Amino acid sequence: MGFADDYSGKGMCRVKNTEKKKKKGFIPVRINILFFAVFLLFSLLILRLGVVQIVFGQDYKKEVERIEDVTVPMSSPRGKMFDKNFKAIVDNTPLNAITYTRTQTTKQEDMIKVARELATMIDQPDDKVTEREKKDFWIMKYPNKAKEKISEDEWNKFKANKMDSDKIYDLQLERIKKKDLEMLTKSDLEVLAIYRQMIGGYNLVPQIIKNQDVTDEEFARVSAHLASLPGVDITTDWDRYYPYGTTLKSILGRVSDKSTGLPKELAPYYIAKGYSRNDRVGLSNLEMQYEDVLQGKKGKILNLTDKAGNVISSETVSEGQRGKDLVLSIDMELQKKVDEIVSKELMAAKKTPGHELLDRAFVTMMNPYTGEILAMAGRQYVIDKETGKPVLQDFTQGVYTTSYALGSAVKGATVLTGYKTGAIKPGDYIYDEPLYIADTPRKKSYTNMGNINDLTALKRSSNVYMFKTAIRIGHGVYRPHEALPLDLSAFDKMRSSFRQFGLGVRTGIDLPDEQVGYEGKVKLPGLLLDFAIGQYDTFTPLQLVQYISTIANGGYRMEPHVLKEIREPVKDPGEIGPIIEEVEPKVLNTLDMKPEWIARVQEGFRQVAQEPGGTAYSTFYTSRYSSVKTTYSPAAKSGTAEGLYDGPKRADFVKAGKEIPMTWNLTLAGYAPNDHPEVAFSVVVPWAYQEDAYNPNINYKIGKQIMDAYFELKKQREEQGLNQNTAVQKVENQEQVKKGQTQTREENNGE
Repeated sequence: MGFADDYSGKGMCRVKNTEKKKKKGFIPVRINILFFAVFLLFSLLILRLGVVQIVFGQDYKKEVERIEDVTVPMSSPRGKMFDKNFKAIVDNTPLNAITYTRTQTTKQEDMIKVARELATMIDQPDDKVTEREKKDFWIMKYPNKAKEKISEDEWNKFKANKMDSDKIYDLQLERIKKKDLEMLTKSDLEVLAIYRQMIGGYNLVPQIIKNQDVTDEEFARVSAHLASLPGVDITTDWDRYYPYGTTLKSILGRVSDKSTGLPKELAPYYIAKGYSRNDRVGLSNLEMQYEDVLQGKKGKILNLTDKAGNVISSETVSEGQRGKDLVLSIDMELQKKVDEIVSKELMAAKKTPGHELLDRAFVTMMNPYTGEILAMAGRQYVIDKETGKPVLQDFTQGVYTTSYALGSAVKGATVLTGYKTGAIKPGDYIYDEPLYIADTPRKKSYTNMGNINDLTALKRSSNVYMFKTAIRIGHGVYRPHEALPLDLSAFDKMRSSFRQFGLGVRTGIDLPDEQVGYEGKVKLPGLLLDFAIGQYDTFTPLQLVQYISTIANGGYRMEPHVLKEIREPVKDPGEIGPIIEEVEPKVLNTLDMKPEWIARVQEGFRQVAQEPGGTAYSTFYTSRYSSVKTTYSPAAKSGTAEGLYDGPKRADFVKAGKEIPMTWNLTLAGYAPNDHPEVAFSVVVPWAYQEDAYNPNINYKIGKQIMDAYFELKKQREEQGLNQNTAVQKVENQEQVKKGQTQTREENNGE
């Protein structure tokens, strides 16, 4: 038993040992396979690292060192402007341009070096270099001499941190004398003129070095040496071009250039809207009023830079787009004729003795139903400081920025106010006679007209009829040689009524800086009578045309506007883009007066121009001021406002201790045809003549000729088969045209 057990145990041990030997045989194989796999993996890893370091090492190094992408906006040309007949009046002309782009790593000495090179290739005017810039450049060029400007004691304070570097620099600037600046040569100033352009604006944004009068030789020379001029490039820039020269240029407005960029006072506003400091923007009038429309859509360039600020690559992300186009309500052919007429008559009047104070004249022509300004002109007589000769300069802004007493032209508003307040009724007769009011100069018409009604009062321009109407509005009673008791609240009643016509309030024109005129502060009975004939408060020439238009169209005060349409820009210069926005006629208010009252005044204005005895009859129907026969049935109201001279030379009289002379403002307002007006106009000629001078009737001469010009132009276009409203070829199927326009608008709205 024991043996058996012993034997059996040994056998089991042998079996176990055999199994262990077999297992030991498999283990080295597995380990070897594992080691081999690890060896292969490490080999592949080492190989890959070698490829990365040796083959792509520099590329990956740049990738690691790369910082955020820098996107730079690039300006685009501004939108164009067209007149109502789609004739370009403001365009863009291409310019050869030389630019410079600096990076974050560009050093001052690098820019100076490039500037010196460029100065040998281009002619750069130095007339815009300031004295401060010359001083800065002098310090850069002569650092040792600049250091000598600081005393030893001041340097010691600087080293002891008792004086900062800015103070040291300010002292150097202050102590640079004129003789020091004379050390700068003509060549130095050219370099400075280039350098000052280089440092404008931002890093990575191309700065215009020169874009005016770049010759073909300069352009080619720079182009051939771009490799040795780091940062310099050649491109095509643009500038504003005016096909009609100076015609209406002051209203079209000005645009800043690259050197001036954003106006200082408005820079924060524009920068907040995404502009760059050197962007060109509108500075006045239409260019400024519609800046958001005219400004082009900027292109974008993506610059990739490393940590040091070096540009790795540049890529155009999006192309820019020219700004949207404006179509104006102005008819430039009519505008040119109006300019010529005003200029001719103003110059002729100045040659007549007694007109030394006459220096300006204004005309406005408007569609009375839509408010579209068809022509607007202002001329001012000045003496050229260089030549000493008289010249006429554009003063069209004066149409809405200056105001004058308009005289009898406003009597239509007085009559209608009389109807409205119940002071008079249509057809009422009032006796025209001189008025003698205590402590007041005699008040009268230019002649005693006797017993007249409202129509005759307008036709012959009776002052007394208006005086007595104002007295009734103020509930007064006239007694010869006695004081005139009046309820002075009549001032408020009459002014409130006048404002409904646009007299004494802003017209709403889409141009900046509009003025409302002057409202007399003193309220006396005699002054109320003066107000009734347009010789107290002052109004603008634009307010006068809005007033006459309100009567012409039956009582609707229309907002005047110069913009007619906004259109998409197109690349083809011969094409006009689709409409984006169309300016609709806007009624500001409606006269709270009966239609028959307005019709009554319209009849009075018709008689003024068309019936013998009317103050403008000899103007329009006897060919006194024009050889063109009147066929367009005008209605009008003339005016003469007497008062002490209040023009720009008034201070000279006061300084010399001389008496202020009495002068007369001449006005004329009207419309035609009288039964369905298509054009209204105003003429204002301040300080036209002085006492004892011959009255040149310049207002009548201008008024007749501008209306002749309008209707002659209309006739010519009709004879040529052109549409009078657009001066484009007529189309037989007008319904089809309307349908097409409607479809285009719907498509634009959908987009």
